Amino acid sequence: MGIIEWIILLFIIAFFISRIMPVKGITNISVQEAKDKFKDNNVQFIDVRTPSEYKADHRKPFKNIPLANLLSKIDTLNKEKEVVVICQSGIRSAKAAKVLKKQGFQKVYNVRGGMSAWV
Repeated sequence: MGIIEWIILLFIIAFFISRIMPVKGITNISVQEAKDKFKDNNVQFIDVRTPSEYKADHRKPFKNIPLANLLSKIDTLNKEKEVVVICQSGIRSAKAAKVLKKQGFQKVYNVRGGMSAWV
């Protein structure tokens, strides 16, 4: 393989690694850790699933803001408060957590396993 192919291969590998690596400032928490935060009034709880998924099964105090609508609803959230994000499996909420982090939210928590892990 020539030098050009190696460089391209390295860029492809770096791209995929960057997609799976956690973003700085986003903490993955368990369902129990999320439940423990329910007592704290300084925390916002966001469920980024679709409205039909949310309607079928959700937990209070999670507020439904679908991932597709998150950027347009970002000003309804307080950047000074912690944010706990959940979805069905943890994938969409991880994407949402990245969006929130890029928008200036400091303490962002992703519920590992999402609603599928809720007991």
